[in-house]
Amino acid sequence: QLFTEYGRLAMEEIYQKPFQTLMFLIRDWSYPYEHAYGLEGGKKFLEKRLQVKQNQHEELQNVRKHIHSCFSNLGCFLLPHPGLKVATNPNFDGRLNDIDEDFKKELRNLVPLLLAPENLVEKEISGSKVTCRDLVEYFKAYIKIYQGEELPHPKSMLQATAEANNLAAVAGAKDLYSKGMEQVCGGDKPYIAPSDLERKHQDFRESAVRQFRLVKKMGGEEFCRRYQEQLEVEIDEIYANFMKHNDGKNIFYAARTPATLFAVMFAMYITSGLTGFLGMNSIATLCNLVLGMALVSFCTWAYVKYSGEFREVGTAIDQIAEAIWEQVLKPMSDNLMEDHMRQSVKNSIKAGLTEQVSHHARLKTD
Repeated sequence: QLFTEYGRLAMEEIYQKPFQTLMFLIRDWSYPYEHAYGLEGGKKFLEKRLQVKQNQHEELQNVRKHIHSCFSNLGCFLLPHPGLKVATNPNFDGRLNDIDEDFKKELRNLVPLLLAPENLVEKEISGSKVTCRDLVEYFKAYIKIYQGEELPHPKSMLQATAEANNLAAVAGAKDLYSKGMEQVCGGDKPYIAPSDLERKHQDFRESAVRQFRLVKKMGGEEFCRRYQEQLEVEIDEIYANFMKHNDGKNIFYAARTPATLFAVMFAMYITSGLTGFLGMNSIATLCNLVLGMALVSFCTWAYVKYSGEFREVGTAIDQIAEAIWEQVLKPMSDNLMEDHMRQSVKNSIKAGLTEQVSHHARLKTD
């Protein structure tokens, strides 16, 4: 009754039968003269039992109706008693010799019926085929609601199914995005320009979100939108990791920290010499201190990269060097390049004007 009520609630959302196959297995069947052992006898017995009659209680009628409406396939298999040796012997250990022949005969019919490859059916939930990865999400959701001592309410089961259904869709979409990005910049792929990586990221992101929307889900539009937002956030986090991985392949990016430290040491060395020559000893001492700290940082960074130890220290040095590069050296180099380009343009214009004036002067002389 619990599952038929769950199925009734589920049909309000997905408008199709929520369950695939229900097989009633009845052991110790004692009336083979009325209904024979096996599938055919069980089918006739089940049809008789599931008939809806007017003199039945309303609850019994509803259960029978819900069983028919919730399951795509219904079946019943009748098994005989396994024998007195099985029932009365406390030392029974599963030996076939102790089991009655009728039971073993019907068991040979039942096992292929359940486990033969041609009889195995792909599991579906809400009309979508369930993969192994999806099944893990469903197990997690159902374990939570069955942890109590009492059976959960059908609405709680429906909520758990909707949650697992959406989480499975999120996992599938993330996997699609990750596989696409792996083909672009993962593993041994060469360095790719950040602008191209950003464009690929947007393309794969849209594809992942599109796949998430196409998967049949339960819970309604508002419920599913929360999981779509979660998917977008997680994709952005994955993209950040791909960017770091891609930057690590850039030889100039890898050399940024030592280059920055060398630039600081060189600048402090020149400044220390000039200020010492001009008698500004306090400033020269400060520059020497900064130079010494940069040298120690460089040696420490080199040791960390070589040995793999004290990685936190190496990360801190990288962050400090990156801050110096972004806040000081890069703006200075950009300004110098801009001034150089401006000066080059001015010189080109002057040279062009001078040449034109000289040309006109030669024409007048001629």
